Amino acid sequence: MEEQNENQLNIELSEEVAEGVYANLAIITHSSSEFVLDFIRVMPGIPKAKVKSRIILTPEHAKRLLSALEDNIDKFETANGGVKIPNDPTGFPMNFGGTMGQA
Repeated sequence: MEEQNENQLNIELSEEVAEGVYANLAIITHSSSEFVLDFIRVMPGIPKAKVKSRIILTPEHAKRLLSALEDNIDKFETANGGVKIPNDPTGFPMNFGGTMGQA
């Protein structure tokens, strides 16, 4: 008879969720009891953008997410080199770093 680890979690991933949602902007807000992460897709030349996904976390889980992201970024940079962030005062390149298209 097989023993099942009591701490094991069986996670199910549907096809729809497995496809993921692309976002190139995140807005984070918080209250005393939760953090709200809104993931947005901004497209060049389009002045309006929609929230594509919203994740709501407790402060404890937000801190765990931060720790997990830091750990994974460290591992990524060890394998692939440092991730460079341009010194842009706006914090987000609205022209996506390229030239603007012309008709």
